[in-house]
Amino acid sequence: MPLRVAIVGSGPSGFYAAERLQQTEGLEVGIDMFERLPNPYGLVRSGVAPDHQKIKSVTKQYEAVAAHENFRFFGGVEFGKHLSRADLTGHYDAVIYAVGTATANPLGIPGEDLVGSHAATEFVAWYNGHLDHTTHIYDLTCKRAVVVGNGNVAADVTRMLARPLEQLAKTDMADHALVYMLASQIEEVVILGRRGPAQAAFTPPELKELGELEGVDIVVPPEDMELDAVSEAQLEEASKPQQRMMEMLREYAARPLTGAKRRIVLRFLVSPLEVHGEDRVESVTIARNKLEVDGAGTLRAVQTDERETLEAGLVLRAVGYRGKPLPDVPFDDRTATIPNEQGRLVETESRAPLPGEYVVGWIKRGPSGVIGTNRADSRETVAQLLEDLDAGLLGRDDSPGREPSAVERLLAERAAEPFTFEHWQTIDEHEIKAGALTDRPRVKLTSEKAMRDVASSGTRRG
Repeated sequence: MPLRVAIVGSGPSGFYAAERLQQTEGLEVGIDMFERLPNPYGLVRSGVAPDHQKIKSVTKQYEAVAAHENFRFFGGVEFGKHLSRADLTGHYDAVIYAVGTATANPLGIPGEDLVGSHAATEFVAWYNGHLDHTTHIYDLTCKRAVVVGNGNVAADVTRMLARPLEQLAKTDMADHALVYMLASQIEEVVILGRRGPAQAAFTPPELKELGELEGVDIVVPPEDMELDAVSEAQLEEASKPQQRMMEMLREYAARPLTGAKRRIVLRFLVSPLEVHGEDRVESVTIARNKLEVDGAGTLRAVQTDERETLEAGLVLRAVGYRGKPLPDVPFDDRTATIPNEQGRLVETESRAPLPGEYVVGWIKRGPSGVIGTNRADSRETVAQLLEDLDAGLLGRDDSPGREPSAVERLLAERAAEPFTFEHWQTIDEHEIKAGALTDRPRVKLTSEKAMRDVASSGTRRG
């Protein structure tokens, strides 16, 4: 009797968990993957920048997982609406939650909710064609944008705002976003970092790209590169990527201006205090910070009395993701993750293990790492699942409710109309063919109706 496993979510962590299960020697496993959207791949489709096509090629690995004869994809099926926790635990031997972290952390400052102030993650989803964000409007007619954060999301949105327009037109950026981007009047993007350059969370490739944009000056105020003694000591012990990042920042600080039409300004040791404007964003007040070591030996940014106001018409906050609770599933509000021990769910308060339910990805460990980080993370979780299987803790049975057809009947009763992986392949081919007509990787479909119309037009074979 095959092991029956449900995976909720179809991003990288979910596919890596499925891959590991399929590769387990001697294990016969049937996997059903459920996704709220019609399409799979999570942030690979809706989070990776349009000019990073090579990164998106990882989906070829996921296609191989989906091609397994005992794998089924159910797109357009929402947990909490079409299926409950009890439904899944009743129909499957094991359930793996792979839902990621869906919301962005707030700044918690006055004026943050003004028109023109947005989460960078929503901006990313908008220009990538995520179905939840296609109707959003971003006014790019201002001269200056402010991006709050010192990580790769901040670097991505900055690059998109500063990249030459003719280059954007050759990417798979969603058409509705291209219309706004091609009309952009933004000349300067200022990135605000709360701590110093030695503590920035960019990766060297992302930072390097900012300094290589054609027709864009990059500016780092030399005074921002003056390190305190603790930061200097940390840098000596830092990883090679962190040291390489500092080398690049020092080179940028010494780089002369060329008079380019656009520029990127990297500011460090500054925090936004308030966003100002009557009806929309007009300016941002920032405070100068200094670094201090607290009682635990941690280096923290502390505000000084020095203030500055920047005129700006767009503010994007890139200060981290936060998980959302799933209906009836344990959730830790403090960490914004599903409580777990090495991927096995535990009760929130008692920490008692819950064999048969598991978690992978950002909703397991928090928003950290790159796409490949999820492979090892998912393997750790699957190891816990297999340990519980060997220990006889999964409560397996051969009742009618465990038959593959039982879930299909249940979804029909709940008025769900799932997209299969074959439907997705038809959509995928349609997008790629449309892109080839204009020398683009693809032209994304950005509504469920459009996807359903294409999916119903024919099913891909082979």
